[in-house]
Order: sequence, then structure tokens, then C-alpha cells
Amino acid sequence: MKKFLAVILSAAMCFGALTACAKPAEDTTEKTEVTDMAEVEPVNINMAVLKGPTGIGAAKLINDSTAGETFNTYNFTVCAAPDEAMAGIISGEFDVAAVASNLAPTIYNKTEGKIQIAALNTLGILYVVENGDTIKSIEDLNGVDVVSSGQGSTVEYATNFILETASVTPASIEYRTEHGELAAELAAGTVKVGIVPEPHLTSVLMNNPDARVALNLTEEWDKAVKGTEYEGSALTMGCIVVNKEFAANNKAAFDKFLEEYKASIEFVNSNVADASAMVEAAGIMPKAAVAAKAIPNCNIVYIDGEEMVSTVEPFFNILFNANPKSVGGALPDEEFYYAK
Repeated sequence: MKKFLAVILSAAMCFGALTACAKPAEDTTEKTEVTDMAEVEPVNINMAVLKGPTGIGAAKLINDSTAGETFNTYNFTVCAAPDEAMAGIISGEFDVAAVASNLAPTIYNKTEGKIQIAALNTLGILYVVENGDTIKSIEDLNGVDVVSSGQGSTVEYATNFILETASVTPASIEYRTEHGELAAELAAGTVKVGIVPEPHLTSVLMNNPDARVALNLTEEWDKAVKGTEYEGSALTMGCIVVNKEFAANNKAAFDKFLEEYKASIEFVNSNVADASAMVEAAGIMPKAAVAAKAIPNCNIVYIDGEEMVSTVEPFFNILFNANPKSVGGALPDEEFYYAK
């Protein structure tokens, strides 16, 4: 009997010892995971941003990069024309680019899947401006001569979708080649009703006290898609695209970029005065005073992951139905969407 009890006590002591030894093993695992995160290596990222709203969100990141205060090292190029950013991301000159949203699937199709969309950075920036006080609702555009810019782009297709959904038929829609050309005419009062994007809207309002914002087309878009198969989509004007191979080879560092970029956007939206100075310094807009008035109307956002997909996928469907060429001839497949 004594031998039996001794065996039981011995077994219990061994079991206790084994249990005690298990805890340090768990702690070691946790420490290893933390160490792995700490060992993420920063990389050099060549990034293009466009002048105007789609580039504004990067202002703080550009400022911090110049000061050497970022995790990664960034080489920024501020492009005056979308074609420059598009050519650079296609050739591999740029690893990342902030571009007009419809360019993302266009580049994806053109390169046979060599880029991905990683985040949305700009929603609706389109406004109906009137020299007068007669346009109070979208229905008031019935029978009215309207001047716009951006023919063959998202501006045209989004405007047409809103008008058709509301069963509104203007007397005419005339297009100007450049946004600035139309802004100058609205500022001079030679055009009565026009559709302009920011920051040209701010330019008009600063130069013509008789001009007023009649309609926010972002709000009209939301009304148009409500209760339809496109509900949940947004008037998406800008996004971040990344070279697919670069993202795959540098996933942890690229995800860190997305964190830094998101923080930059949050700073821009909550510190407009400071951000406006950074926007001017980076060459994204020529004057901080204009940027300060424009930023609140630019819908600068950061949306990624599943929310990005559910927001932009139906938007691309609308553009495709309007004109397949607007998204490069085909809707992108699921590999187009980057996931952290």
C-alpha cells in the first residue's frame, strides 16, 4: 500500500512539474511573435500622386518622409497628368500610385493583372454651380443648358447615371476640354449652370460672389443608388494602386505604408490649416489658401479591405454599363483587390 501511494505521489509531482514547465513555453511563443513583427524590414517605395484631390491625402506622409520620420523610405513624384502616373505604374517606375478610380481597372486590364487596388482615397468631388438661384433640386435641371468638363470620363458617366435615374433631361450638356476653362467661365459669369470638381469649385466661389453651390452630386449619387442593385456604392473618384509583384514581395512593409497613408489622411481631415500648407509645399495644389477651402469638399477618405470592395465594385459596374472602355474593356476579377 505504501509503495502504491508513493507511486501516486510521484506521478502527481511529475504532472505538476510538467504543467509548470508548459507556461514558459507559451511565453516564449508570444515573445517570438512580437520579435517577428519587430523584424519587418522597411523598404524604399517609389510613389506617384496626382495634383488635386487624389493627391491631397498624401500631404502629411510626404512631409514626414522629407523629415525622415516614416517607417519606409519614400520617393514621391507629383504628376500633373493622369497619363504620367499611369505610364509610370505600368512601366514599373512607380511601385504605388494615387490615381483616378476608373484608371485602376483600366491599368489592371492593360497589364493583364499586374497591379491591384489597395484602398480608396477620394469620394465625390463633383458639384453643380449656378450663377443664380433657381436650381434647388436635381429635377430643376430639366430643360436647362448645362456645361461640364471631363467628357468620356467618370464625370460624364456619373452625371448621366444620376440624371437618368432621376428621369431628368437637361436642354443640353456642353463639354469643355479642361476643368479650368469651365471654372474661368463660371467665375466670369458667362456660364450660368456648370458641373465642376474640387478644387475648381473653390476657385469659382473665391472669384465670383454671385456663384453658389446648387447641388452636391455625391448626395445625388447616394439618392440614385438607394434601393437599387448598386446600393452601398459611392461616387468613387480616387484610389491607391500597387504593383502586384511589389506588394507580394514586400507585404509587411506595404501594409505598414497603408497604415502611414491612413494616418496621413486622418491628419489632413482633422488639421486642415496645417495640411493645406503641406499640400502647397508638396506641389499638390499651388496655394494653401485654396487648399484650406477645398479640402472639406474633397471627401478625402481611407477605405480598404471588404468595405473597399463593396463600395467600389458596383461603381465599376455602373461605369462598365455606361461604357466598357471606361474601365478598360472588362470588369476586374477578385485578384484585382488587395487584401492585407
